Amino acid sequence: MLAIETHNLSKRFGDTIAVRQLELRIPKGILFGFLGPNGSGKSTTLKLLTGLLSPTTGEVIISGLPVSGAAIEVKKQIGVLPEDLALFDSLTIWEHLLMVGPVYGLSRAETERRGHQLLKYLDLWTERNTDVDQASSGMRKKCSLAMALIHNPQVLFLDEPFEGIDPLSSRRIKDLLLMMTSKGVTVFLTSHILEVVERLVHSFAIISAGQVVCAQTMAETTASGETLEDLFFRHIVQGKTEDLEWIA
Repeated sequence: MLAIETHNLSKRFGDTIAVRQLELRIPKGILFGFLGPNGSGKSTTLKLLTGLLSPTTGEVIISGLPVSGAAIEVKKQIGVLPEDLALFDSLTIWEHLLMVGPVYGLSRAETERRGHQLLKYLDLWTERNTDVDQASSGMRKKCSLAMALIHNPQVLFLDEPFEGIDPLSSRRIKDLLLMMTSKGVTVFLTSHILEVVERLVHSFAIISAGQVVCAQTMAETTASGETLEDLFFRHIVQGKTEDLEWIA
């Protein structure tokens, strides 16, 4: 069964085409990396997949449900760590979790139980009463991640989950994501940290100028003798050092 699929998905902003005829087929229970340079269309794609943006053309289907026609049902099944984290500065970390649990139909007691477990695991429990505007960037990201996880989503979308995270928390998050996929959860993540992605994902796609330029499994990449970094830089046009002849 496919967890995420898109058909002819495009998004235009005025004269700019941010995503162009995107075709994705992502099976249930895998960890999928979506890679590309800044401005390539990664965040726009993520917003289309999670229903935050409406496509100009095409459609998105999550767990068999069309996002455009069953938005509420889809949102019950997905968790999202967004680019901007979507937090309220005047609320504490704990208040964020108490707020979001009932949105997904959790009782106060179950929200507290799951919230306590998540914050302990993410090493946030002792800081749970910190106002978000006083929290570090790593604490803010882990708070947003806990909110995305508390309702036990079947498809998890993560925008740069390891950016600004300390090594211990990064390792715990990796272990958590691998455990989730082993239990059938699908994880879709974007990241600029290619070394982390290479060790973590089952398959990936590279996007440039709104189009997928490479899509394959990590097993295929390893068998080819190339690294993920090799593939990334082969498909993404970069400036050459010889163009900087004035240096030194």
